[in-house]
Amino acid sequence: MPAFLDRWLPSHNTASRREQLRAVAGALAGMALTGAITHWVLGAGGAGIYLVAPIGASSVLLFCLPGSPLAQPWSVVGGNVVSALAGAACVRWLGDALAPPLLAAVATSAAIGAMFALRCLHPPGGAVALTTVIGGPAVHAAGFGFALGPVLLDSLLLMLAAVAYNNLTGRRYPHTQQAAHPHPHATTDEPPTARMGFTADDLDAVLKQYNQVLDISRDDLESLFLKTEMRAHQRRFGIIACADIMSRDVVTAEFGTPLNEAWLAIRSHKIGALPVLNRARRVIGIVTQTDFLEHGGLDDYGVIRQQLRRFLLPSGRSHGEKAEVVGQIMRGHPTTARVDTPIVDLVPLMADSGFHHIPIVDAEQRYAGIVMFPGRA
Repeated sequence: MPAFLDRWLPSHNTASRREQLRAVAGALAGMALTGAITHWVLGAGGAGIYLVAPIGASSVLLFCLPGSPLAQPWSVVGGNVVSALAGAACVRWLGDALAPPLLAAVATSAAIGAMFALRCLHPPGGAVALTTVIGGPAVHAAGFGFALGPVLLDSLLLMLAAVAYNNLTGRRYPHTQQAAHPHPHATTDEPPTARMGFTADDLDAVLKQYNQVLDISRDDLESLFLKTEMRAHQRRFGIIACADIMSRDVVTAEFGTPLNEAWLAIRSHKIGALPVLNRARRVIGIVTQTDFLEHGGLDDYGVIRQQLRRFLLPSGRSHGEKAEVVGQIMRGHPTTARVDTPIVDLVPLMADSGFHHIPIVDAEQRYAGIVMFPGRA
């Protein structure tokens, strides 16, 4: 019997207790706000209908599954309203011709078809259509006003509450599809990490073959697969941390290091970048050869030596438009990694995002070394 029941029970919930409490608190706040406002706006007049039961199901999706395609703003508002309109239409034009059970079935299936057609599939929409059919005389009397009154208002308010709450608690909502990372060197090649493992075309082909509605966005699904691949690589080849491969005896600069000194350090040590540290040895920026070229206006190869010399020489003035020290041309707040970060986690940063030098910091965020992309000393 236990083995038989296991086949019918869902798998264990992977959300942490904190995430579960976040969702519970969000549903509490969202439903309380929606109920209070709709009662104030609609409760005193008409049939007194101000809060429809399927909105409770919408709250589950909005606060527990904000990344689901079924929980996006158009899915919530469009799905509920379209379903209510489908139910009201069935009551008006088929109510006398069909028995109530059959009318309920027709309304629900019509709502699903309409949601598919309008790309607003939302599971509680089926319950909205059913409520429109079996809601009793008050709902029937409201007709299409039921859809454009309480259903629309409830859906809008709950969706707006979800936008505010989810973003305040660290969840991206609306969960729009993320664009693919452009190639850092503006070529037509696929990003380096896309040349290993599965590709976007592979995923699209499998999704087409699967041919079912997924309760997860495509970019989240792709991200999960990529992270799974990385963990598999770690298990097969062992975990190598940044501390194992980083350069420790590294030339660095400070905010006030003169430009000519920084340039000489880059050239004499044959490196591509200098981490910029403060007096507590925390990374505040990074300056690369490219930064010198860009800020020096070195776009004319014929006079590059002369322009570079003019850019590096101090002007002798305390104020002016010309940059004098490293802090004026560095890139602030650079991407860093910790000494215990697995190097596999750096692959997307260095390969796809175009970072060639990643400063490494210790547990106290102090500079410990640097990892450089092969061939980018």
